[in-house]
Amino acid sequence: MKAVATRLGNQPWLLSFVGALAVWLATILFTEGKGGGEVLTAALSFSTFTVIVGIGQMFVITTGPGNVDLSIPSTIALAGGVAMKIMDGQDSLIWLGLLACIGAGLAVGAFNYALIRILRIPPIIATLSSSLIVMSVAISYGRGLQIKPPPSFADFTTEQIAGVPVLSICAILFAILMGVILQRTIYGRATLAIGQNMRAAHLAGVKVERTRCITYLMSAAFAGLCGALLAGFSGGNALNMGEEYLLATIAVVVIGGTSVAGGRANVPGIWGAALFLYLLVTMLNTYGASAGVRLVLTGLIIIAMITLAGGDKPSR
Repeated sequence: MKAVATRLGNQPWLLSFVGALAVWLATILFTEGKGGGEVLTAALSFSTFTVIVGIGQMFVITTGPGNVDLSIPSTIALAGGVAMKIMDGQDSLIWLGLLACIGAGLAVGAFNYALIRILRIPPIIATLSSSLIVMSVAISYGRGLQIKPPPSFADFTTEQIAGVPVLSICAILFAILMGVILQRTIYGRATLAIGQNMRAAHLAGVKVERTRCITYLMSAAFAGLCGALLAGFSGGNALNMGEEYLLATIAVVVIGGTSVAGGRANVPGIWGAALFLYLLVTMLNTYGASAGVRLVLTGLIIIAMITLAGGDKPSR
């Protein structure tokens, strides 16, 4: 037990997986083992979207204190509408719709970075302001827009292999790729260096502003892709489909072991945290907790997990 505790202390992001396993076991014990597999399948399905946008948020937060992307929900809403309108329910236009939703995300990311770099607006204010503008565009663009996704695209987002969603398998491969980029590429190491000390990184020859620009573009592009996938999964776009991803993306990043002070990130922890959050809500629903009690307990448990897994240890 002492060895396990030491391991968890050295790798705090493992707590997210331990927490996810614990709440899943608590759920199936309450239901006497019924529906355990279905709960896991649902957790994988819904966690996939949180992981996609959470990874983008992780890169932004890793660049240092104050860096955060609050425009993710509105980008999801806008990109989902753009994708569905471009695809127009036709399988032959899926690729064009995906390019369009990523392009919409890149446009939002470029606008975010322009506010930060050119106008010198703090990232939290810049991306929040951008979010309001983007949502207004999404409302104007998507007013009365009721277009179903192409059949092949809808099938892909809901397809399962032995109870494991195909989309989740793709998201796992995506997370592995982003983990390699973070740890093994010049861009990833530059991102970590900037988060540790921006001035020192600049003096060491790191292209600080170029790296930050790429990071904000990437976060918005991932949100755009998530918008298209969510629309396909849900049977169409909705203006409110990105609302839950504002605080969720920040929570999974911190619970997953990424430092809010920057300079330290962990991709696997994003998956563990996303599963934990979904399974936690499922457990409370299974136990019959009222909406008010559910919100309070969820908040308290998230705070505890962030303190244990995401808190920085004081250095001497």
